[in-house]
Amino acid sequence: MTFRDLNLNTSLLNALDELGIQQPTTIQKKAFSVIMSGQDVCGIAQTGTGKTFAYLLPILRMFKFSKEKHPTVMILVPTRELVVQVVESVKELTSYMSVSVMGVYGGVNMNPQMEAVQDKLDILVATPGRLYDIILSGALKVKSIKQLVIDEVDEMLNLGFRTQLNNIMDLLPDKRQNLLFSATLTEDVEKIIDTHFNNPAKIEAAPAGSPLENIEQSVYKVPNFFTKVNLLELLIDTTPDMTKTLIFVGTKALADDLYEQLVKDFEGKVGIIHSNKEQNHRFNTVKQFENGTYRFLIATDIIARGLDISEVSHVINFDTPDTPENYIHRIGRTGRADKRGIAILLTKESELENLEKIEALMNYQIPEQSLPADLVISEVLTEDEKPKVFMRNTLVKAPKRTDVGPAFHEKKAKNMKTNQKVSHKDKMMLKYGKPKKRKPKK
Repeated sequence: MTFRDLNLNTSLLNALDELGIQQPTTIQKKAFSVIMSGQDVCGIAQTGTGKTFAYLLPILRMFKFSKEKHPTVMILVPTRELVVQVVESVKELTSYMSVSVMGVYGGVNMNPQMEAVQDKLDILVATPGRLYDIILSGALKVKSIKQLVIDEVDEMLNLGFRTQLNNIMDLLPDKRQNLLFSATLTEDVEKIIDTHFNNPAKIEAAPAGSPLENIEQSVYKVPNFFTKVNLLELLIDTTPDMTKTLIFVGTKALADDLYEQLVKDFEGKVGIIHSNKEQNHRFNTVKQFENGTYRFLIATDIIARGLDISEVSHVINFDTPDTPENYIHRIGRTGRADKRGIAILLTKESELENLEKIEALMNYQIPEQSLPADLVISEVLTEDEKPKVFMRNTLVKAPKRTDVGPAFHEKKAKNMKTNQKVSHKDKMMLKYGKPKKRKPKK
């Protein structure tokens, strides 16, 4: 099946041809006709299955040019990077259409965004927090919204946007089409559906937690951090097709530590991105990774859903995430749009429990690979890996004093003074040795 089998117009087909995309993914095939019918939709699909085009194609197919100044389509996403990504996707698909699109997100000055949304606008892509602030400022009118898309809603809730989401949906017109896409259908997601959606059709491309069939997975059991670094460098040296590799770590500190180790041998080929980095650094780093300047990108889970980077050859999990779903989102960065991908997991003894949870979620045992014979096993441990010695804090009771008297002592002589009123005559006598009389006033 190709896109020409769907009810797409010539403008969209030409844009897809220019992008070199011919065949729709599973979620795109299933969602197209349902969204075109105007029904509310709840789409469940893992990261990397083409969800963005799954809702953009039918929305743009139904789009009709209007002189209406205010936007008719609103797309909510959890991160700034995903805002930029969706805006770019809209522009790519509308290269033969007259559609105005804009993205707004936090972390930058709001005033230019408030001015920009007052111009002619058809599609608005936004993060919930900044969008709600702009609506409250009065700069944006939402009375014309006909279609609302909430993408990666489970991640939005994890980031604490529940209140903003509910408030935004309360402000929108009642008569609208709601499209929700999520990797997992949690209890909180179901509450939003029950409250704000009208009998939505559920579309499921891949059950949450199932391993992606087009991703080859493997796991190495490694004793410590520095041995992991040695193994990673060895894999890089012996795997020439590791051309565009995402390396995931669990914390910002671990990301910085790993970057310091890799940049020694791969300076100019490795980048790093996490929430402590400035917005411009994040955008520039991702851009250099996409255009091939950086061969490797070290990232925390902020990027696991926030970006749609094409042609990622490998995903390496430098640590084992304690949330099993995060592993699914991480490896979903490779093998996108039904292409083949490779995911490698490096785990140590303290992380084996997390590995068991991941395999239980997927109902799949990740094949274990033996460590290379020439791998250097490091004896150096990080502060976190060093065994902790817990000293018992036993309070010793001081012996009871028996040979002491009452807590009382005589005052010193200088402190024995009493307050006495001294006359002027006595003061003069003490000072001059004779009485001193005041001169009478003239």
